[in-house]
Parts: sequence; C-alpha cells; structure tokens
Amino acid sequence: MLNEYIDINSNSFLYLLSTLAVLFIAYFVLLRVIKRLGKNPKYLIPLETVKTVSAPIALILFSIFIRLESLRNLLGLQDYMYWFRKSSTLLFIFAFTWLILSAIKVIKHHVVGKYDLQSSDNFKARKVTTQFNILERIIIFIVIILAIGIALMSFEGIREIGVSIFASAGVAGIIIGFSAQKLIGTILAGIQIAIAQPIKIDDVVIVEGEWGRIEKIMLTYVVVKIWDKRRLIVPTTYFIEKPFQNWTKSSADILGTVFLYTDYNVPFDALRKELTRILESTDLWDKEVNVLQVTDTKANYVETRALVSAKDSSTAWDLRVHVREKLITFLQQNYPQSLARTRVSFESSLAVEKEK
Repeated sequence: MLNEYIDINSNSFLYLLSTLAVLFIAYFVLLRVIKRLGKNPKYLIPLETVKTVSAPIALILFSIFIRLESLRNLLGLQDYMYWFRKSSTLLFIFAFTWLILSAIKVIKHHVVGKYDLQSSDNFKARKVTTQFNILERIIIFIVIILAIGIALMSFEGIREIGVSIFASAGVAGIIIGFSAQKLIGTILAGIQIAIAQPIKIDDVVIVEGEWGRIEKIMLTYVVVKIWDKRRLIVPTTYFIEKPFQNWTKSSADILGTVFLYTDYNVPFDALRKELTRILESTDLWDKEVNVLQVTDTKANYVETRALVSAKDSSTAWDLRVHVREKLITFLQQNYPQSLARTRVSFESSLAVEKEK
C-alpha cells in the first residue's frame, strides 16, 4: 500500500526529497562557512554565536520547506494551501527578524568588546558604547515594528482595514501627531544624543545641582548615578534643551582647586614648596598642573588658590581633600600666625584726651 501511495505521488515525493536535501546541504554549508569565519579574528562572527545564528537560519529554511506544493500533495492536504502559505510567510518573517536582531547583537558585542570601559583612559570606549547602545535600541524598535506591520499586512482583511484607515486618517492623524509630539521629540533627542554625544556612558555630569555619572542611556530617558548611590532619572530631551555640566566631555582628566584664606603675613614661597612636596608624595596627582596663586585680597584675609590636576574627577576630589588638609596642617604647625584672624585695636581714654 505504501508503494502504491509513493507511486501515485512519485513526482511530488522525489521533488520534496530533493528539495529537502538541498535545504539540508545549504544549511550545513552555511554553518560551515560561519564557523570558518568565526575562527578568523578579523571577522564579526565569533564561534560562540554560531548556535545563536543557526536557529533562525534553520527556521527560514523550514518556512521555505512547508511552502512546497509537493509537501501538501504528499500529505493529501491540497485544500489547506492558504494555511500552509500563511504559516510559511509568518514563520519566515519571525525567523528573519530573529536573524537580524541576533546579527545586531553580534556586531555590537564584537565592536564594543574591543574597548575596555574599566581603563583609566576610557574616552573612546565610552563614546563607542554610548553610540551602539542607543542605535541598537533604535534599530531593534524599528525592526520589530516593521516585522509586526509586514506580518499584519499579509492578511487581506487587515490590509483592507489599514488602507481604509490611512485613507480617512486626516484629522485623527493630526490629533495623534500632537498627542505624540513629546514621545517623538524624546525619541529624536535619543537619536541626537547618539550622533552628537553631549553625554556618554560613564560621563561625570552636574545635573539639577547633583554630581553623578551617566549610568544608562535609554531611548527616552537617561539614568544618572549620584555619588551617594541614588539614581536620577532624566528625559533625553533635558540634555538637548537645558544647560548642564559635563566634566568628561572631551577627556577624563580634570583640574581641581583648593582655596585657603589666611593672614597677610603668610609665606607664599614656603606654601608653594609645601604644595609641591605634597603633590609629589601622592599617587593622586598626574604630574601635570601644580600652581599656587593669590587670587583675591580682603580687609581681613588673603585668598590663595592651589590649582592641581588628576586623571579623572573622582581622583581630583580625593586630591583636593588631601591637599587642603595637608596645607592647613602645615600652616598650623609651622606658621600659626598666618591663620586668618580679626584684629581689634584698643585705645585708652587718656591717650585720646592727650591727642585732643
């Protein structure tokens, strides 16, 4: 009986068998090529991602297989052609979308993996990471929306409804456009941040009077990690529309200032030598800037500014604290008369009468 069935459908059976063989050969040849490329470090596909990429490729080939007319003839399901083709189309859209998203993640992992965010000079790493994080979310969002749209438009009924809605969407479209203005503006601000990069991952910023680091840059908002471990959630439009301080915009190194308020008889040369000694005795200083200047004078005190440099803002803060403490200790121990003081002059009434 099986022989009779195969004879009746011999053409369909042979066509199905040959197509299946071709699909299997194409699948294994493609995996073989991917593995060989993965062994070469100059290509984007590492070996550990072959399994991830192979799954959507297998689904794409399977979607082609179930679309074959010979499969329906062999199974005796000719009347279900619509459902076979529709299942094939939806499965192909799903698998192809999965493949694109997997490829995006592979490319991001390969490119971002070349840079070390933990290094002291991580400016390039922060720049590349920021761009890829934002662009990855934007591309994923667009790909998923397009995939859902294409899948829905593959149904005739939904396509007709969509065409009628688009044809009569005049006023409604304007209303929705105004309603979604903020959302669209926020998304466009995220794209602008990815391109212009006013902020990057791990940038040191002053936002709303708070000192912190950029922890995450999402499509519509930014997470700022405050120094005391709080999180400040800020919309992306903030960094486009409002002024803020970015201490690491072009480089991580930064200058730090220490102000001292002393008496007029403070020995400036001795203070400069002590500042140099303090800086040379600590690893916090990057050996770039070492300046001590008198920046202002008042009736009761002299303002002296020590300008020092460090490799990043956190180190600069520790260096400023260290220098301030050591300079005050130096004045207390060696020149106590240099500490700021208020002078009061007393004159006896007898001396005043003699002068008269």
